Amino acid sequence: MNGEPFHRVEIEYCTQCRWLLRAAWIAQELLTTFQDQLGEVALRPGQGGAFRVRLNGERLSDRATDGGFPDLPLLKQKIRDRVAPERDLGHSDRKPTAGA
Repeated sequence: MNGEPFHRVEIEYCTQCRWLLRAAWIAQELLTTFQDQLGEVALRPGQGGAFRVRLNGERLSDRATDGGFPDLPLLKQKIRDRVAPERDLGHSDRKPTAGA
């Protein structure tokens, strides 16, 4: 990876809930957005309603504790902040609104 650090995203999804397509879609979005920063995006089968996203072992999103699936622009911002803080995400780079 041209001397760049190896970053690994893991998406754990519930096989009982049939969330593979959602996990694969998120993986595709992350690989497209961070093609030069990510070395791997792994899909990990799980159970019990699991849907978790980790970057280098750090939990970024957990459906059970966060109250739902990850918001993709927010997830991209969290990853960007850790792997390429100087990077502009274009339309995915939401700015907080007043009063939010």
